[in-house]
Amino acid sequence: MALVQPPCEGEGRARMRCCAAGMCEDETHVQALGGRCCCSCRAREKAEARALLLWGCAREMAAGRAALLGGPAVLVVVPAKEGAERRRRCCGTRRATRAEAKPAQRGSKAMTFSIKLWPPSESTRIMLVERITKNLSSESIFSRKYSLLGKQEAHENAKRIEELCFASADEHFKREPDGDGSSAVHLYARETSKMMLVVLKKGPRISAELEAPVADTPLAPADTVLDISGGKRTFIEADEAKELLSPLTKPGNSYKRICFSNRSFGIDAANVAGRILESVKNQLTEVDISDFVAGRPEDEALDVMHIFSKALEGSVLRYLNISDNDLGEKGVRAFSELLKSQESLEEFYVMNDGISEEAAKALSELIPSTEKLKILHFHNNMTGDEGAMYIAEMVKRSPNLESFRSSATRIGSDGGVALSEALGRCTRLKKLDLRDNLFGVDAGLALSKTLLKLPDLVELYLSDLNLENKGTKAIAVALKQSAPQLEVLEIAGNEINDKAAPALAECLAAMQSLKKLTLAENELKDDGAVIIAKSLEDGHTNLKELDVSTNMLQRVGARCFARAVTNKPAFVQLNINGNFISDEGIDEVKEILKAGKKSLDVLGSLDENDPDREPDDGDDEEEDEDAEDNEDELDSKLQSVKVEQDD
Repeated sequence: MALVQPPCEGEGRARMRCCAAGMCEDETHVQALGGRCCCSCRAREKAEARALLLWGCAREMAAGRAALLGGPAVLVVVPAKEGAERRRRCCGTRRATRAEAKPAQRGSKAMTFSIKLWPPSESTRIMLVERITKNLSSESIFSRKYSLLGKQEAHENAKRIEELCFASADEHFKREPDGDGSSAVHLYARETSKMMLVVLKKGPRISAELEAPVADTPLAPADTVLDISGGKRTFIEADEAKELLSPLTKPGNSYKRICFSNRSFGIDAANVAGRILESVKNQLTEVDISDFVAGRPEDEALDVMHIFSKALEGSVLRYLNISDNDLGEKGVRAFSELLKSQESLEEFYVMNDGISEEAAKALSELIPSTEKLKILHFHNNMTGDEGAMYIAEMVKRSPNLESFRSSATRIGSDGGVALSEALGRCTRLKKLDLRDNLFGVDAGLALSKTLLKLPDLVELYLSDLNLENKGTKAIAVALKQSAPQLEVLEIAGNEINDKAAPALAECLAAMQSLKKLTLAENELKDDGAVIIAKSLEDGHTNLKELDVSTNMLQRVGARCFARAVTNKPAFVQLNINGNFISDEGIDEVKEILKAGKKSLDVLGSLDENDPDREPDDGDDEEEDEDAEDNEDELDSKLQSVKVEQDD
């Protein structure tokens, strides 16, 4: 069956986006969120069924009018031939988008009525919010590319998106009082799609922000964002650039945010874009030109960067993303005009950009002021120790930082010490990510001193830093004093064994707001597991995830962690994979989980568990080679170990 409207009668007709808000479930049809028609979608029937969400108002209005005449209403649907079904546009003229309703037949004639399609009913709006929530929080091609939101945050964003788009469409409808509402529905669907993609690209808010009032982090109105990143990753020529950026040329436009990511600009296209951007640069506040020269020769890419830089020179930006452009020093200096003119940046992203020592030096020199910076991300660069010194200088000038990320940047001990000391000036930090560097013990000790100065820290990522026991214990002591409100702690891959467990346990016992704890790829063994698991048993009602995979755990350690989490009301994931847990131990873990408030659903995969292997003996430890012989002794520790908490 066709949609409620007849097929369109011309190319210039208004189109109904049946893929709006992710209604199309065919992941290959990525054009949907770019606002293109779903006429080629392979999942046609699903798309049509979901398109009817936005047409629910038509059904209800039809029913209401028919009820006045004493009978039920039905919508007139237009049958279509099987061959034409796949090719038919899901669009129609303003005249054609009117649904028709008729009461039950009385005699041989049916009475039909034309009805308006706007405004949608409350139930239709609620259904759309639910659909947006699902798409923001469920795995998809877009969430894999950008990010995935939690249920709560997705629902909050869905409500705001729907409200903003409804207000925009309703205002549009009021300007055309004689219309049937089809153009308002069209706008409602299109802007919902756009804003949903904007939210996915922005990613989840850090945990602290989730507690803030919604009014503190409003989404921009639908007509202030121009995003051309949807669709295939292709080279852009001059004609296409002119067409894509044409909304910016309309008199009186109010665009403030642009995203040109995932498109590759050549010289000709850049010249077109440059002229347009120069005409609107004074109204822009957010610019995303990440990944916009992919596949171009170096000389051409540098010329393109220079054109964009010159065009945007003097703009007053709060957000700038130049990630994924393989900048190096030459690329950074190609952006010199733009960078030198920025004194109000609040968010700056330079990730995966080949930022070497020289490039880091150029960044530090070119940006005149970072005093207003709240977010600074340098993930996945080749900064090294010398480059870290220049990054540290930028950090020192950024006292208002709330989120700093310098993960996977090849920073060693000297650079780690310098960066840690610089971060001590950023007393408002809420999120700190230093994963996958070569800090070592000395940098860990320096970092522990800095952590004492960060009372607002909510998320801390310290995995793969070679902290060892000494660095870990110093950090644990600092966190116990300064960050009892911590919600996320990742400290995997740091060669931590049972000797650091008591300090960690005392720290964890103080963190009653903890939601996620990752201790994977360490050497806790059962002795360390007993101590740490005990610290998690009491309280910790918000704990959701615990990862102790690859820790040489055996039967006793696994049981301890199962007991620690089985009655946590919010708990969703226990990862004990990659250990040496016997089959009997696995059975006992399952029984513990089933006997508590949690089901087996919280237990992660065990495909890498090796039940036949035992931990290697430590050089300075005496352990019984048979783990089974130790179980009674270890079990007794569960009753005697206590974690002291400060009053």
